[in-house]
Formats: sequence, structure tokens, C-alpha cells
Amino acid sequence: MAEHSHIEWTEATWNPVTGCSKVSSGCKHCYAERLALRLQAMGSVRYRDGFAIRLHPAVLDLPKRWRQPRMIFVNSMSDLFHDDVPEEFIQRVFAVMHECPHHTFQILTKRSARLREMAPRLDWTPNIWMGVSVENQRVQHRIHDLQTVPAHVRFLSCEPLLGPLNDLPLDGIHWVIVGGESGPGARPMRKEWVLSILDQCRRAQTPFFFKQWGGVRKDRTGRELEGRTYNEMPLQK
Repeated sequence: MAEHSHIEWTEATWNPVTGCSKVSSGCKHCYAERLALRLQAMGSVRYRDGFAIRLHPAVLDLPKRWRQPRMIFVNSMSDLFHDDVPEEFIQRVFAVMHECPHHTFQILTKRSARLREMAPRLDWTPNIWMGVSVENQRVQHRIHDLQTVPAHVRFLSCEPLLGPLNDLPLDGIHWVIVGGESGPGARPMRKEWVLSILDQCRRAQTPFFFKQWGGVRKDRTGRELEGRTYNEMPLQK
């Protein structure tokens, strides 16, 4: 976990679960896997098993110790709805979020089918934002699963954007993040793909956040789109 995060759309990360497995093409160059293996090599106890799924009940109460309100990305190093994470543990994570109304929690998953199946049994307090990753049309079905979830804020992370998404179903979607892949082997993102999503968001009046162009050196490609930076955030209900 980290009290501060360099991820542009959040402020801190909280990882009661670490580790994951690849489920779609967006996972090919997973940054979390690279970081986990690096931490394993450095001797980090939490990553002694590398990127295997591991539960960390000892850090469940960490957000309760943060008194100042924060935007917290839940499981930046895993997927909370991975099949190997027991439902009982997911319920405990939601209980902590319920007990911390001063924070805003952002959850992002690629396991939208399990999310949809479990959603009726979870406590969706207003401070919980729920999102799915959509890197290309092949996984666009995840949006339909998300639209059934009674979260107060539902969002899409189109990162790494690997192809055109010209017909996004944005009904009931409150926020869209777009970004290119970064790091070794980064696959290119075309400008017309980004502009198409921006146009769809404008027509649907959905806030748009442009995270980065990406590339092997993302510090060189930056975050500007058509001469401006897009840092729009959802209006909380």
C-alpha cells in the first residue's frame, strides 16, 4: 500500500490483496506484475510469492488510520474480484469502506462477471466507485455487467487503449479514463481512438479524464490532448 500515489486519478493506494493472473490482452504488459517481481527480488515480505494471489488481513484497517479524506485506489496490485479471492474477504473489504465515509474508494476490475454476480450481496455506500477495464471491443461486454451494479459512481478505465471503441454504451456511466500503455514493449495508441471516446463522452455528458499517451518513456509523451489537459472527475451523488 502507499499513502501517496503517482497515479493521476487517485491520491493513495490500499492493497489488502496482492497478485493476479492474466485474463485479456490488456494484461500482457501488466505494470503491477513487473512491480511485484521487483519487490520480490528486493526481499519484500508481502511479495515473497511474487505475483501469486495473497490476502493481507493485517492491512485491512489501514484506511481507518488515515484521518484526512483521500481518494483511494483499492488493489492497485491485484483484482479484488479475482476468482481466488474469497467472497468473505471481499465482504470484509467492503465493510472497511463502509466504516470510512470520509474517504472515497475506487475499485477497478476485469472480472466483471463475478462483480455482477456478487453485487447484490455487497454494501454499496456512496463513497465506493466501481469501474471496469475496457481496452478494446473484445471486452466491451464488461460495461454491460457494470451497468447492473448499484454503485453510486460507475466508471470505465480504457487503459491501455489497444483499439477503437466507437460505440461505447455510456448510459449509467459516470466517468471515463483513457490512457496509453507505458513501459517496455508498450503498444501504440492512436489519436483518433482517443478523440472518438472524447466525442462520445461529450455527447453523453460523461466526464473525461485523459491519463497519458504512454510509450516506452511516458514522461516524454505527456498528457496533453489537442493542447489541453483533461482532468475531469465524476459528480458525486
